[in-house]
Amino acid sequence: MYQLTVSLEQFLAEFWQKKPTIIKGGFAHFQDPVSPEELAGLTMEEEVDSRYVSNKNGEWTAEHGPFNEDQYAELDESNWSIIVQAANHWHQGAAQLVEPFKAMPQWLFDDLMISYSVKDGGVGPHIDQYDVFIIQGSGKRHWRVGAKDEGQYVETCRHSALRQIESFDAIIDDILEPGDILYIPPGFPHDGYALEPSMSYSVGFRSPKEQELISNFADYVLANDIGDKHLHKPELSTQNNFGQISSSDLQSLTQMLKASLDDEQCISDFMGCMLSQSRHQLNIITPEPLWQSEEIANHIQTGGIIDKVSGLRALFHEQDPSIAYINGEVIKVPSECTDVIELLCGQEQISADNWPSETSSAMVSLLCDLVNKGYWYID
Repeated sequence: MYQLTVSLEQFLAEFWQKKPTIIKGGFAHFQDPVSPEELAGLTMEEEVDSRYVSNKNGEWTAEHGPFNEDQYAELDESNWSIIVQAANHWHQGAAQLVEPFKAMPQWLFDDLMISYSVKDGGVGPHIDQYDVFIIQGSGKRHWRVGAKDEGQYVETCRHSALRQIESFDAIIDDILEPGDILYIPPGFPHDGYALEPSMSYSVGFRSPKEQELISNFADYVLANDIGDKHLHKPELSTQNNFGQISSSDLQSLTQMLKASLDDEQCISDFMGCMLSQSRHQLNIITPEPLWQSEEIANHIQTGGIIDKVSGLRALFHEQDPSIAYINGEVIKVPSECTDVIELLCGQEQISADNWPSETSSAMVSLLCDLVNKGYWYID
């Protein structure tokens, strides 16, 4: 089990979205949860989001996976990297690296990205708009971080698949060794390259943009057939200029637009649905044959474990634990099931140790439904 050597609460108060920093020895005696060979194996899978980036002789190239053994056999010994997004969805050992950050809101967590780079491999100078903890695994990597972007950096196109910038002055210039953690808030340019074959693990946190909230809310309104009505205003009067939008009409239309935003339950359900959807594919497999409620209850009672699919988002609102939002679905339960909702949303495993001693048939039925959807699974 991985454990941070610093207080996460103190770190958030001092650094979160304020300034970049390096935590030397952030993980003591760090051991890679995945080998370069295992990572290369993941890049050969169709379902896995992977990339290959090369900067041989200053010429940048980038390709998306899946790849094959023949392609790896042709690679040089320097100037390339392979990258796997959402590696925590596909490798249980890698998923353990996320555990020390579970005290942070799950809806903010994006994914665990893993990269393997040979000497001088990297992705070039760039700026991300999310928070990231970059954990150095085996090997060493040289990192430079610049001051926050206030419009002073110029984007360059060295390859269509890479969003890079021109050079920047460094405020952090250091070498990361196994167990060191580099934290970078949104908007700070950075560039890292391997000094020797090395593994790197990026734990990313991403909040939605205002544009995404508005766009996704519009989609939610349409999908749920909300507000399917026209403005009704029987007190219409004549006006001197037919091209004029009266202040009264503008106010009526504005109130109509705001009405859905004033519906607290509508907004709660929308936020829950949107925030509980992962940006990356999940390893969801529906069981065959389907489980029966009696089998699920017996499995728990006899010491069995039920695991949540890695990366699955299960959320509930603080003010209403009777509604869960799981992978974009709204799941409403009776009041006696709220303990189970908090368990489903706050734990990665269900067993006799945390399953309520007094359960109803509704609780077991809910869990059985989730297992049959493939959201939780019995190994």
